[in-house]
Amino acid sequence: MQVAIVGAGTLGSDIAQAVALGGDAIILHDIHEHTLRQALGRVSRGIDRGVALSKIDPVDGRRAKRVFTLTTELAGCAGADLVIEAVPDNLEVKQSVLRALDDTVRPDAILATSTNILSLTALAAATRLPERVIGLHFFKPAAIMRLVEVVRGDLTRPDVIERAVELAQRMHKTPIVVKDAPGLIVNRVAQAYFGEALGLLDEGGLDVPTVDRLMEAAGFPMGPFRLMDFVGVDSAFDVAQTLYEATYHTAPYRPHPRLRRMIDAGLTGHKNGRGFYSDG
Repeated sequence: MQVAIVGAGTLGSDIAQAVALGGDAIILHDIHEHTLRQALGRVSRGIDRGVALSKIDPVDGRRAKRVFTLTTELAGCAGADLVIEAVPDNLEVKQSVLRALDDTVRPDAILATSTNILSLTALAAATRLPERVIGLHFFKPAAIMRLVEVVRGDLTRPDVIERAVELAQRMHKTPIVVKDAPGLIVNRVAQAYFGEALGLLDEGGLDVPTVDRLMEAAGFPMGPFRLMDFVGVDSAFDVAQTLYEATYHTAPYRPHPRLRRMIDAGLTGHKNGRGFYSDG
């Protein structure tokens, strides 16, 4: 299968690394040539780290580096069997990209969106063939995290779902087919996890490290505050805000004021080294 990835930022390049190691040929698109070169370097370094840690076979690593075609023209994606758009989570931007791809690729090609918060059905409606549109929600860092939510829209064909699942499996991912809904599964659970932890802080008697230690001792890979720092305090807030609006102000998804204050103070987590914890 030939897979095109539109958007060569951090998410797009991480998806590209996973696709390359799965054995598929890749067309990597971005409007900026320097972004494409940076993405290719990021992929190469990621593969090299995997080889050094004995997580990637050296032969597979060398082969994966040779499957890339770079293009700044969307027409360069015309021959793809499946296209994954990995542009920013903005409804108008994503609809515009999908609309342009709809005019570019073959009618039998699959269009996949990487969104985790926008309505797949609304995005698919921007195309002439919404039945070939599917969601592939990767978790950060997408090159490493195994779970992929394969999202079916109201009109997505069963064979499109099957082909998307097969792609995820070749990438050594764990695909879970879910219905299009605000927040899908993982984000809805995560927001409850974050909200309860923030509520405990409000009640007093427990601090950030204690809550994290308790949850990690209970078997969670990462405590809620450590996880919010990892994904970004601002990202956690934005997802909560989107979920709150999409679910007609359902109480568990109400954004917590503490997160808004932290963002205003520049405490956004690992991206700047200051959040619930300090990297400095």
